[in-house]
Amino acid sequence: MKSENQTGAVEFLLLGLSDDPELQPILFGLFLFMYLVTVLGNLLIILAICSNCHLRTPMYFFLSNLSFTDICFSNSTVPRMLVNIQRHSKAISYAGCLIQVCFLLVFGGVENFLLAAMAYDRYVAISHPLRYSVIMNTRLCILLILLSLNISIVDGLLHSLMVLRLSFCTELEVPHFFCELDQVIKLACSDTLFNNILVYVVTSMLSGVPLLVIIYSYIKIVSSILRISSSGGKHKAFSTCGSHLSVVSLFYGTAFGVYISSAYTDSTRKTAIASLMYTVVPQMLNPFIYSLRNRDMKEASRKLIRTSPFL
Repeated sequence: MKSENQTGAVEFLLLGLSDDPELQPILFGLFLFMYLVTVLGNLLIILAICSNCHLRTPMYFFLSNLSFTDICFSNSTVPRMLVNIQRHSKAISYAGCLIQVCFLLVFGGVENFLLAAMAYDRYVAISHPLRYSVIMNTRLCILLILLSLNISIVDGLLHSLMVLRLSFCTELEVPHFFCELDQVIKLACSDTLFNNILVYVVTSMLSGVPLLVIIYSYIKIVSSILRISSSGGKHKAFSTCGSHLSVVSLFYGTAFGVYISSAYTDSTRKTAIASLMYTVVPQMLNPFIYSLRNRDMKEASRKLIRTSPFL
């Protein structure tokens, strides 16, 4: 393998989930279906919240932003895969790969912070109900969104710019259906020690802090619920955060599962399939989780569908 720098004219090959030509139409149909469900489901959530004045609360404000982030996250990976399958090509340009890496880091980071903000919102609603509107005011909600977006953009640009300093070899096969940062760094011929340290440190901080916020919030939530005397009050309090807890479990559970599978398996194909579980599946299931478990969302969605001439 040559170790010369070919960054100017390099192309990456996305190996995808299978090399079998007979499976490509099946994969195309499956991913197209999942993509459409993701976009339409999350778009329905956004429209239902925007069209219902009763849902203009901090919780649903964060939920609409989460749905928008899920749409953007899905747009960063699936359309490129569908185009490659349709064209019978695995190639993605160097610039296209870096842009995909950046977008995945940005929208993945925003989703991570949004889940933490939603956990804090539920903590305030249950533990400090009388001060909820004062604490979770419009200014704070917008500030949390902007802070999440800015931190995630800096993170995405930082890692993308650090990849620019690397020299790449001639055989650039990414064993995924998208350009994952770790896999791209592994293909470099130059020293990647600083890149790997940066990935480890920044990922630990930007993933660990929101996770700690979520854990702390739910510890306080459980403590507050246990002090409620009536069983009906306890059930109502639990139901207000059930959907969010399901989404958090799905998001972090799939991400943790991918980490475990990549650490204990040598099969790149199995790792690629596992990556599907956190890049496509959670974004597709989130609208169903909130629609099926939340009575207000179910009613708003039904009203939107009944009144809209396009649905």
